[in-house]
Amino acid sequence: MQSNPVQKIGQIGIPVKNIERATAFYQEKLGLPLLFNTDTMAFFDCEGVRLLLTLPENEQFAHPSSVIYLQVEDLKAKYEELSDGVQFIGEPHVVAKIGDTETWMVFFKDTEENTHAFMSEVVA
Repeated sequence: MQSNPVQKIGQIGIPVKNIERATAFYQEKLGLPLLFNTDTMAFFDCEGVRLLLTLPENEQFAHPSSVIYLQVEDLKAKYEELSDGVQFIGEPHVVAKIGDTETWMVFFKDTEENTHAFMSEVVA
C-alpha cells in the first residue's frame, strides 16, 4: 500500500501552435472560464480540473495531446449549438450501452488539430 497515493487529476496540458487562437476557441466556443494567461500559456477551469494550453517549450512536446472527453448534459444540444464554428468528426452516436445507460460521444478538432470529444451518459 502506498503512503502517498495519487489523489486526482489536477491539470491537463494541451499543446498549441497559436496561443491567442487556441485561447479564443476554448473560451468563446467551448465556454470554459479563463483563470489566467501569459504570453505562452492559458489556464482554464473545467469543474475543478485545470486545462493548460501551452506553446511547447521544445519539439519533444510539440505533438497533439491525448483525447480529452468533456462531459455535457445534453450532447445533441451541444452539437447543434457548436456545429457552426467547431470542426466535428462525425455526428453524436452511442458508443456503449451498459444496463439502461447509453454513453454518447461526438469527436471534434480544436483550432490546433487536437482531437477531443463531448460525451453524455443518458438513461434510456
